[in-house]
Amino acid sequence: MMASALRGAVSFLTRLPAGGDAADWEAFRRVPATFPAVGYLVGALAGLAVVLPIPAATAVATYLVALYLLTGLTHADGLADLGDAAAVHGDAERRRAVLKDSATGVGGALALGVTLLVLAFGALGAAGIGSGLAAFRIVVAAEVGAKVGMALLVCLGDPGHEGLGSRLVGESAPADLVLVAALALPAIVAVGGTLPALAAALLAGPLVALLVKRWADRRLGGITGDVLGAANELGRATALHAGVVVWTLF
Repeated sequence: MMASALRGAVSFLTRLPAGGDAADWEAFRRVPATFPAVGYLVGALAGLAVVLPIPAATAVATYLVALYLLTGLTHADGLADLGDAAAVHGDAERRRAVLKDSATGVGGALALGVTLLVLAFGALGAAGIGSGLAAFRIVVAAEVGAKVGMALLVCLGDPGHEGLGSRLVGESAPADLVLVAALALPAIVAVGGTLPALAAALLAGPLVALLVKRWADRRLGGITGDVLGAANELGRATALHAGVVVWTLF
């Protein structure tokens, strides 16, 4: 069951050739603990950029390219759609209609552009902290935290409308978050002064997801696939800064 769910999670959350099929997708829908598992994979592969002996700016560019080669554009597209919906004046039905519009408006372009800038500066901060191992671990913890945020929405949210999100949200119970948390905790296991920074990076993703959930419940009537993607992108970008700031201060 877990192996099948992992294949489904990798197929859904990344562009890696996992070979997942319909049965793997069904298993993934019912095992939210696979979200942080994929976070380790993506974070470790993309995070290699910050430990390479290259200039910090080049490390950031390498990280961004690797990240979106690994994950594709689905989640970023969700963020853009949510930005467009946030810019709309009207009720939840009108905002949901905007989510289905394939055209990207000013709200979507602004949300995506600003988030990418925040992400790039967060990666630059990580690359410049002076410890390659600490930078790598912050990147991994940020990715795991972003995926924990998605799992949180899947377990606690209600579907906003029929679609991809409704096939994930509501299939798991809040109790499933216990295993999610257990799989995420190794991301902060550390010695010395790294623990506070890793904890900040890990916790930022779920906190951002809760804020996104509150907005989506009030403005969209629930969680959609676009909301899941946006929570992932916003959570990752925020988490990098949280980890770097705490590392710098403490």
